[in-house]
Amino acid sequence: MTKETLLLTIAVLGGTGKEGKGLAYRWAKAGYRILIGSRSSEKAVKAASEIMELLEGSSSVVGTTNLEAAGQADIVVLTVPFAAHRETLESVKEALKGKILVDVTAPLVPPKVSKVQMPPAGSAAQEAKEIVGEEVEVVAAFQSVSHEHLLGEENIECDVLVTGTSKKARTEVLTLVEAAGLTGWDAGPIENSVVVEGLTSVLININRIYGSKHSGIKITGVSKQPTE
Repeated sequence: MTKETLLLTIAVLGGTGKEGKGLAYRWAKAGYRILIGSRSSEKAVKAASEIMELLEGSSSVVGTTNLEAAGQADIVVLTVPFAAHRETLESVKEALKGKILVDVTAPLVPPKVSKVQMPPAGSAAQEAKEIVGEEVEVVAAFQSVSHEHLLGEENIECDVLVTGTSKKARTEVLTLVEAAGLTGWDAGPIENSVVVEGLTSVLININRIYGSKHSGIKITGVSKQPTE
């Protein structure tokens, strides 16, 4: 753990869900201070306690409300279902000013979750940007990673495409991808999130057809060292 890691606090809003809890576990294990956010502080405290048990109390994981978590964090990660996306962002947008928002949301519309259905803004991340405004850097990431992997100890054979409003913000989030034990790629501006988020429905469809629970993606044919 580096000094910078120990000083950085990550809020995981919707952290009581499987994806949020898995990411929180991975980052807490890497040495970050984690705040689990939820509409219900009781559920958040319970989820934080479960993660601490897995880590045998060796990390800092605290449960609280979404608003309190967002206000205390350096980086805020949104892991709520798309149905709660707008409501959650509107409830915390004042607390997000000057911070990076990592939007993990995929715009899945039940019951046809294996069909790509993008919102009017173009993607969930672009919708988030419209809601939170220019004072927040918005990055989309982790949509193609199954929660089935995150609470395990094995290496995850799945890459993460990172899109966002600035190169600096994407670079910050790529550090979090690596800390979670994954390989990340800078996939360009936030407009490209439409492709990344759409892959979630494609992977759900592949899982359904081929009897899997955790299909993912891998980038091939390119050096890991960027040339720009």
